[in-house]
Amino acid sequence: MTEIAIYKFDGHEIVDQFISLVNPEREIQPFVVNLTGINSNMLKNAPKFYEIAKRIVEITEGCIIVAHNAKFDYRILRVEFKRLEYEFKRKTLCTVELSKKLIPDMDSYSLGKLVRALGIPLSDRHRASGDAQATLKLFKLLLSKDTEKTIIQEKIRVEPKFQIEPRLKDIIDEAPTATGVYYMHKDDGEIIYIGKSKNIKKRINQHFTGTTPKSKKMQLMVTAVTYEKTGSELVALLKESEEVKRKKPIFNRALRRSIFTHALYSFEDENGYINLKIDKADGRKQPITTFSNRQSAKSFMFKIVQDYKLCQKLTGLYPTKSNCFNYTIKECEGACVQEEDIINYNNRVQKIIDKYSYDNQNMVIIDRGRDIDERSAILIENGVFKGLGFYNLNYQINNIEILESIITPMENNRDVQHIIQNYVRRNKRLKVVQLENTQT
Repeated sequence: MTEIAIYKFDGHEIVDQFISLVNPEREIQPFVVNLTGINSNMLKNAPKFYEIAKRIVEITEGCIIVAHNAKFDYRILRVEFKRLEYEFKRKTLCTVELSKKLIPDMDSYSLGKLVRALGIPLSDRHRASGDAQATLKLFKLLLSKDTEKTIIQEKIRVEPKFQIEPRLKDIIDEAPTATGVYYMHKDDGEIIYIGKSKNIKKRINQHFTGTTPKSKKMQLMVTAVTYEKTGSELVALLKESEEVKRKKPIFNRALRRSIFTHALYSFEDENGYINLKIDKADGRKQPITTFSNRQSAKSFMFKIVQDYKLCQKLTGLYPTKSNCFNYTIKECEGACVQEEDIINYNNRVQKIIDKYSYDNQNMVIIDRGRDIDERSAILIENGVFKGLGFYNLNYQINNIEILESIITPMENNRDVQHIIQNYVRRNKRLKVVQLENTQT
C-alpha cells in the first residue's frame, strides 16, 4: 500500500474523510511508479501503515466499505491489518457488481472507462483520492438507479442501531428540511410507506404526531426513515408514483389508484373547426392533458379561452345553438357562427395542443437538482416518458448516449403523463430542451 483515501458518506453527503500517502517500507516497483506517479522519494517521510491504522479503524467503524472491485481493496486492507495481528472486518459493496446489475450493456466496467461513459469527471486517475471521489459519484448514481431499494434495505437490516426500540424524535431530528422522497421501514428493512414532500422533516413530524388510526399504526411499526433529496418537486412526484406502484407499501393504498379524473380532448366538428372538450378521463382515448378534478379542468379552460381568444361554444363553456356570449361582447371572432376563418381559429387551437401535450415530442425537462451545481433531467422520447436522472455538466445533457446512461429508466403510464403535464402547466419558467435526434 502506497496511498489511501477514505470518504465517509452518509447516503447524502461526505461527513468525514482521510487521505494519506503510506510508506510501504520497501522499494516501489517501476510499473506502479508509471501508473500512479508515486515514487519512493515521495514516501520517505510518509507515515507507515501502523501509524494510520487506528484512524482507518475509527473512520470505518459501523460502515460498509464501498469500492470499485471491493474484494481487492478489502483484501489489501485485511493483509495490512493482519501484519499488525488485528482482525479487520467490515461489510463491503462492490461498484463493479452493482454497475453490471443496474447499468447493463456498458462496453467496459473499468472505473476510468465507466465514469467517462457516464459523464462523471475523473481527476488524478490511479491516485487514491481521485479514484475514491469518482467511485463515490458513481455510487450516488447507482443509489438513484436502485429502484428496488435493495442497497438501502440491506443496510437497515445489518445496522444494529435500528434493531432497538425506535425513538421517533431522533428520526425527526435527522430528517432534512428539503424537497424529496422518504421511506418508512420496519426493523427488517421492509418499506411500509413512501411519501414525498417539499419539507421532509415537517412531513415526517406530522406522521409521528398524528392521532389517526393509520398514524398510530405507523408510529408503532417504524424503526427507520430513509430519504432521497430530489431538489425538484417534479422528480419527487414521479419517484413517489413509480415506487409506490413497484413496492406496494401497506400504508400507501390511496396512491395505487389513478391520480387524475378529468382530461382535455379535441375533435373536429361538422364545420371543420377543432373543438376542445373537458370530459371524464377515458383510458381508451389519448388526452391532450389531464386534471385532478373537474374544477381545475374548467379553470384551465377559462384561462386558455381568454389567452387564445377561443370560442366559448367550441370549448364547451357556453352551451348554445347560436353564438356564444363572448361573441356578443366582441371577444370571440365568430367561430361559433362560422364567421371566423377556419384555418386561423384552428391554428390557435393547435398551439394549445402542441404546448400542453408532449405527444410525439423528443425533449428533456430541466429542473432543480439536489445541490446548487446540479440539475435534474426528465427524458421524453417520441412522447414517451423514459425516466429521470441528475447531471452537473452541460455536455451530459447534450450527448444523448451519456444522457440515456445516467437516466434511471421508469415506467410510462397515464399517472406519469398527468404528473408531468400538470407540473409543466403550473411552472411557466421550467426549462424544456427539444432533442433533435434521439437513439433508443
